[in-house]
Amino acid sequence: MEPMNLKFDFRDIFKSPRLALSGKKIWVFIIANLISYLIYFIFNYIGLSLTGFSFAQIWENQGLYPCLLITGGPWYSLALFWISILFWVYAIQLASTAVSRITYKQLKGDEFYSTIDSWHYVKKHWHAVIFTPVSLALITLLFILIATLFSLLGKIPFVGEFLFSIPYLLYFFGSVFTIYTGIVFFISIIYSPSIIGTIEEDTMGSVFQSYSLAWGQPWRIICYQTILFPLACFSVMIFKLISFCGIKLINIIMGNELLMGSKLSAIFDVAANTVWPQKLFTSIAENLTSCSLFCENTCNLGVHMNGFFDFFLPINPTNISGSESVASIIILFFLFIISISFLSYFLSILSVGETIMFIIFRKHSDDNILLHEDEEQFNAE
Repeated sequence: MEPMNLKFDFRDIFKSPRLALSGKKIWVFIIANLISYLIYFIFNYIGLSLTGFSFAQIWENQGLYPCLLITGGPWYSLALFWISILFWVYAIQLASTAVSRITYKQLKGDEFYSTIDSWHYVKKHWHAVIFTPVSLALITLLFILIATLFSLLGKIPFVGEFLFSIPYLLYFFGSVFTIYTGIVFFISIIYSPSIIGTIEEDTMGSVFQSYSLAWGQPWRIICYQTILFPLACFSVMIFKLISFCGIKLINIIMGNELLMGSKLSAIFDVAANTVWPQKLFTSIAENLTSCSLFCENTCNLGVHMNGFFDFFLPINPTNISGSESVASIIILFFLFIISISFLSYFLSILSVGETIMFIIFRKHSDDNILLHEDEEQFNAE
């Protein structure tokens, strides 16, 4: 196996959309997002029902996209919401580790490393993925608690003034380190899947690598992320455009009056309006427009969204039969998978890009990790 020829600079970031457009990588994220969505959906419906809404009211008002933050509720309902969000974040972190491992093996020349292999790898290293940011959050919290304790000691009459003033430089350095650790926390969320997926670090090693990245590669992190995020957004936009053109072509050909005609229109309209409710998406677009200083006077996202629906997904509500309702539910499921694939491709690009970044960072530290013998190779020998 020969490693892929990389330049080990910003030019390699532009390989991310192509390498991320892989059935294996997108499927890993689809599975993670589907499971997370089901947890989110169930927890939010339970939380909303605890606030007094019936399931029929929740479905009518929020459909497939319930959100407790919109309606509010008691603390235990909101706790269900945040638990589901936290679960989704960690599911994405685990999926990112799996995709990072697949990408790393691909860059080493192994094109046959499977999703099953990647999940086996994640199963062995999941604790490092979860506990790396948790450890950094606890370190930050510890420094805040220590500062709180010393501030309480500072309230002691006469002695308290000296307990504050004499070790002031110690407080200063501790404060700076706390801010630095907070920055490292966010870097760990971004890069710990790549760190663990490539060089097989444990929790302490991943924490150390996160500190090292924040200290040694800050400008590369900023510049490379500035390239990667817009590149991911543009690539997903093209991916979505091609997908909706494919849907439009199906509707044009099979919706011909000589073929399925109005039957296809009735089945598809119900499914599409459930997965992509026009009122919801137009409302979101209009809110984004009204909140944006840059777009307010130059474009109307709500109008563009309506134009999008009129061309790609014209909704003409009609009554459908029982068999057509079943067919519509099946189409709904596939349309939802397509929607999940948009998010999954976006996350796949980010995961691949951050893996490439970490390989570049290590190369600039005189360590080409593509030449390392990883644990699967070692066990095979």
